[in-house]
Amino acid sequence: MDRDALADALDAALPQTQCTRCGYPDCRSYAQAIADGEAGINQCPPGGAAGIARLAVLTGRPELPLNPANGSEGPRRLAVIDEAWCIGCTLCLKACPVDSIVGGPKAMHTVIDPLCTGCELCIPVCPVDCISLVDASEGRTGWDAWSAPQADEARERFAFHQQRLERDEQERLARMAARIAPGPAAIEAALARARERKPR
Repeated sequence: MDRDALADALDAALPQTQCTRCGYPDCRSYAQAIADGEAGINQCPPGGAAGIARLAVLTGRPELPLNPANGSEGPRRLAVIDEAWCIGCTLCLKACPVDSIVGGPKAMHTVIDPLCTGCELCIPVCPVDCISLVDASEGRTGWDAWSAPQADEARERFAFHQQRLERDEQERLARMAARIAPGPAAIEAALARARERKPR
């Protein structure tokens, strides 16, 4: 199996929480790093021991305990926003890799429970500490706390999130360019003003 195909298979075996605890910016990047021989198979706390076993089968590497530097295996958790404290800053919306938080500027935000992967990335960005985590899997951990359909949906939502961010950035750059680079009408008007000021 070539490295790209292996990376695809490894990515499909990851829980797609996009939590970055593996040390990579997303699950796909971690899968590629494993395929390239740059990362161990024991760096995904959400996948836990079952996830390591899956990666071991695909790579032919021996199973290892979860690397404690990446965290520990635990129950899947769900973000909960204390709506009374939420100030509507939108920082958590930007941090959520699967767009499971909804709300608007200066308006209360809330988490769509079935879509939350428990990545915890919203926690450190909240300036008023109004986000907490609750156990969403009744103590089950790793793949016992998650499912392939949930992982597939999270992967799709993450891809859409990335596309939206890219589109938003392109639109921002286009707005900046429109302000910086005057159009033909603006140039003609500036030339006309210059001709009027020119002494005869």
